[in-house]
Amino acid sequence: MKNQEELEMLLQSPRNVVVIMHFKPDADALGSSLGLAGFLKKLGHRVQVIAPSNYPEFLAWLPGNEQVLAVDDRFGDSLLKAVQEIEKADILFCLDFNNPNRVNALEKPLRDARGVKVMIDHHLEPENFADFQKWNTQSASTAGLVFDLIHDLKAVDKIDADIATCLYAGLMTDTGGFRHNNTRHQEFLIASSLVAHGADPHVIAKKIYDNNTLERLRLTGFALYEKLVVVPEYRTAYMALSGSELSRFNAQTGDLEGLVNYGLSIGGVRMAVLMYDRKDEVKLSFRSLGDFSVNELARKHFNGGGHRNAAGGQSKNSLQGTLEKLLAVLPEYKNQLNA
Repeated sequence: MKNQEELEMLLQSPRNVVVIMHFKPDADALGSSLGLAGFLKKLGHRVQVIAPSNYPEFLAWLPGNEQVLAVDDRFGDSLLKAVQEIEKADILFCLDFNNPNRVNALEKPLRDARGVKVMIDHHLEPENFADFQKWNTQSASTAGLVFDLIHDLKAVDKIDADIATCLYAGLMTDTGGFRHNNTRHQEFLIASSLVAHGADPHVIAKKIYDNNTLERLRLTGFALYEKLVVVPEYRTAYMALSGSELSRFNAQTGDLEGLVNYGLSIGGVRMAVLMYDRKDEVKLSFRSLGDFSVNELARKHFNGGGHRNAAGGQSKNSLQGTLEKLLAVLPEYKNQLNA
């Protein structure tokens, strides 16, 4: 962080604070934001949590969720209110993203905001837009970085069961249930402390991982049986889902969460890709094993990025055109994928 002592001084008196996460937030973005908001309220600040879009229904149980201002940019009221909150904020905490374009319709208001900007994030190659940064690509989750910030402020005693639950949810999901290769010794120490402060691992895992609709399960079965393709010469598996296929199963936000990982579970597969039509663009999710960087591939070819083994991208091309582009760039990475 640029100067933690300055930030600590800034937090000593009540402020108007906005905590904002990235578009289509996952459990780490939402959990870290709600956990930080709960902590800041204990310090006496007025806090508004803003999500630039909707998010999965299976995350709506997280403590503090009812206070989130979720923006739907198709309608004016929520967007206008979010802009007003951003404009009057003294401090803006930007969580789980490192480039303002990740907040979509709120990018310009965020860039123009007069308040002090604090970025807390663990993704690669951040834009230098914030006044303070708590940025560490070695951290498995933004929730873990929020815990570190609270620890650095010598205020771990202020973590209650609700704050602990939110932070644990983010830590658990961004480590894949502590299975991903980003899980360090430090992640278990943080998890242990959060459990000691009231997080219940069984309940949290049950509510996030065992909370499906019938349509979501049928969509998963369809995708695995009908849409999963393996390209052995490039050790790659992919699925491409059209808008009509998603509509057939009444797909909701979050229904595709984790689907890309099934491809990576196939023996011999080094990279898995999920692409799906989202009306105005095609979204892509990339996963990889070992030292093959899907972050580099996503940045170079699909206007995306993220982590070495987990990244996202987007394409203004059609679904078929996007698939053809992916297949066309695979030869460029043949040696790396087969290393």
